Amino acid sequence: MAKLYFHYSTMNAGKSTLLLQASYNYIERGMQTYLLTADFDERGGKGQIASRIGISAEADTWQAASDLFALIERRLADGPCACVLVDEAQWLSRDQVWQLARAVDDLNVPVMAYGLRVDFRGELFPGSAMLLALADDLREVRTICHCGRKATMVIRVDEDGRAVSEGAQVEVGGNDRYVSLCRRHFREAIGDRVPPEAPV
Repeated sequence: MAKLYFHYSTMNAGKSTLLLQASYNYIERGMQTYLLTADFDERGGKGQIASRIGISAEADTWQAASDLFALIERRLADGPCACVLVDEAQWLSRDQVWQLARAVDDLNVPVMAYGLRVDFRGELFPGSAMLLALADDLREVRTICHCGRKATMVIRVDEDGRAVSEGAQVEVGGNDRYVSLCRRHFREAIGDRVPPEAPV
């Protein structure tokens, strides 16, 4: 039975690396995958899913108006496909997440979506919110804060390294402008007063 998976985390946790590894595992066993990424994300090159550790793969691209069910249906008509893997899933619309769910249910193909859970303001991305609601399987990809705790939040910083609280939710690239933090250090960074930690 096919499922919709959502692999979520903060910035720089290795989501794209995991996606590329999953695809490689299928291909190594003689199966084909279908990779999708956002049309406007050109950090690794147009139509490329790239990892910070230097691996990449070609992918079809989707735009805000793309019908992902139709894209997947077209790909399946071209031949067998063991799994669909979607990078930067936080940027999907609510409708596009439903299209992925319908592809799982109606076309019987597993879909693995990889993306951020929250933005630099601590708010859910629309695509992530819908994936949290609809996914059959939620998998957290963990990374750590500078204090060693699990990072669950991310801040966007200006050129002086100060956290910013305004701006567009989507800013492609600029990985050096984002820092993954635990909730406590996120609160400190945005100016929410946090009492001193009790000694251990």
